[in-house]
Amino acid sequence: MRKIFYPILASALFIASAQIVTAQDNLVNSLNKNVSTNAKESFQFTEIINLAKTPVQNQGSSGTCWSYSGNSFLESEMLRMGKQPVQLSQIFVARNAYQDRAEQYVKMHGNLAMGEGGLFHDVLNAYKKYGMVPQDVYSGLNYGTSKNQFGEMSAAMEGFLKGIVSNPNGKLTSNWKTAYAGIMDAYLGAYPKEFTYNGKKYTPRTFADEVVGIKPEDYIPISSFKNEELYKPFTLMIPDNWAFGQYYNVPMNDITGTIDYALKNGFTVAWAQDVSEKSFSWKNGVAYVPTKDFADMTAEEKADMFNGPKPERVITEEMRQEAFDNYETTDDHGMHIVGLAKDQNNKEYYIIKNSWGATNDYQGYMYVTKAYVQYKTLNILVHKNGVPKQLLKKIGK
Repeated sequence: MRKIFYPILASALFIASAQIVTAQDNLVNSLNKNVSTNAKESFQFTEIINLAKTPVQNQGSSGTCWSYSGNSFLESEMLRMGKQPVQLSQIFVARNAYQDRAEQYVKMHGNLAMGEGGLFHDVLNAYKKYGMVPQDVYSGLNYGTSKNQFGEMSAAMEGFLKGIVSNPNGKLTSNWKTAYAGIMDAYLGAYPKEFTYNGKKYTPRTFADEVVGIKPEDYIPISSFKNEELYKPFTLMIPDNWAFGQYYNVPMNDITGTIDYALKNGFTVAWAQDVSEKSFSWKNGVAYVPTKDFADMTAEEKADMFNGPKPERVITEEMRQEAFDNYETTDDHGMHIVGLAKDQNNKEYYIIKNSWGATNDYQGYMYVTKAYVQYKTLNILVHKNGVPKQLLKKIGK
């Protein structure tokens, strides 16, 4: 049996390493050329709404944007509720989700996408099931780095699971769960069962209940696709929806309508989207939908893409659906919508908090047009009181 198991594990480890190590880095690096030389000088943004939030973080070389943006969203919820700001542990959330995802993977005999990614309901599910801890209690930096570097750990985890589902003994034991958790212990640190915060002892459960204080059932997941029944929950079919979470399907205009309503009433919004677009510039901190396809632009037009406001396409629900169906829109990032601004032409943009550090023209923030949000949104998460009452009624809430 050993002669069968170890070659399988070794080859799986090699394959996983090749696929996972650079996934997040490749996404960020692919955007490096989306830049114009005079972008910041060419825009004049005026803030309309800028809600309370905690400082920008850096997810490093890890596919944990969903936990960084999801936790940032919860931190803003704490501030909205009048609580003291706390940096919540993104890696504690991710670790718990990875354990649950592994169990799902084994139950499905390996017929489930693995990886570091996730969705906002994974943050709420982990909070509800396991609680929460502060970032300084569980940073996940247990291997001598100042930023996350998940490549080796992810390769080890996926390789291990591939070996388990090959069932080399002919019958699985329950020991694999402890062994899998041991990999995360080695790379992220021992699981925090009890800790002291501000002079008081907590468990993850009591810290969540007494300090964070949010109620997961108060949050509404929303998406928009033409091929699903309106105002009904549906399962969003994307690889990182390993928990098969459901979203309320609404018309496209209700996505931006809900975001506008939420912001004007003091609620921030967790936002999952596609950023692998030529019109998304992380360096310049701007994203929009140009009227012309990138392939049809001249060299001068390409160089000038982010030098000041530009005309945009009018987005339709048909365009949205087609882009998702043909893989032009994929679920590759999650960020946090914290405000609203306008440019010198009075066009409105959402103020977006990212988790790639304060490394762009706006110190970790972006300005994204409503057209881009309509076109490239996969889903949003918002407190129920941040959803228009008429829409709440339509979805039965």
